[in-house]
Amino acid sequence: MVEDSRLARLELKEILKNYSQIEIIGEAENVSKAYHLIKEVNPTLLFLDINMPEKNGFELLEMLDKIPIVIFTTAYDEYAIKSFEYNAFDYLLKPINPKRFKKTIEKLLPFLQEKQTKETENILTENSQIFIKEDENCWMIMLKKIVLFEVMGNYTRVYFENNNPLIYKSLNQISEKLPKIFFRVNRQQIINLNEINKVDSWFNGKLKITLKNGISVETSRRQALKFRQELEF
Repeated sequence: MVEDSRLARLELKEILKNYSQIEIIGEAENVSKAYHLIKEVNPTLLFLDINMPEKNGFELLEMLDKIPIVIFTTAYDEYAIKSFEYNAFDYLLKPINPKRFKKTIEKLLPFLQEKQTKETENILTENSQIFIKEDENCWMIMLKKIVLFEVMGNYTRVYFENNNPLIYKSLNQISEKLPKIFFRVNRQQIINLNEINKVDSWFNGKLKITLKNGISVETSRRQALKFRQELEF
C-alpha cells in the first residue's frame, strides 16, 4: 500500500484483516520509497493514493516497468476518469466504505485467480525454444543455451553461442518467464547458472562470477546473499 497518511494506512490495514486472501507485504508513504519497495518485493496488488508529497500516484506508475493490479484510494473523485487511463482495477474514495470495499474484493479474487493461471501457463522451461530477431537476423534457440541477459538502455542483449543480439524487452519482462537455471545477479544482468566457470569473493560482500565464455559479472550484495542461500551445500 502506498499512502502518505499513516491514519489512512491503519484504516486500510484494519479493513484488510477481514480478507485473509490478501497479505500486506509492504507499505510506503511516498513515491520514492514505494518505487524501490515495489521493485524489491514485486507485489501482485497495489493500493495506491494519488495526492502525495513530491510525486503523485500516476507518476509512480509511469516509473514502473511492470505495473501490478492497481486499486486507487483517494479522497478526491475528480481523478476517477484519469485513473482508468492507467488500467486501474478500481477507484475507492476515502474514508473507505467497508461495503464498497467488499464489492471490490469480490470482483478482485476471481480476477487474481485467472491472472495467476495465465502467468503459470506462460512460464518457460529450459528446453523451450524461443525466437529472437535483430534486424534481418533470426534465431530459434533453446533457452538453456543462453548464457547471459544484459540491460543495454531500453534493450536487452542476449548472449548465446557466438551471438549477442539486442531485443526490445526489459530485463523485468524477461525474468518473469525464466526457469530456475537463471539467476539475476544484479539489476543489469541475469546469468545461466549452468554456464558458471568460477565464483570468487569480491569487495563489500559481493561475488565475482566468471562464465564459461569468459565474461565476468559482479553480483549486488543482496543477490550475493541470495546466491549463497540457494546454492551453498
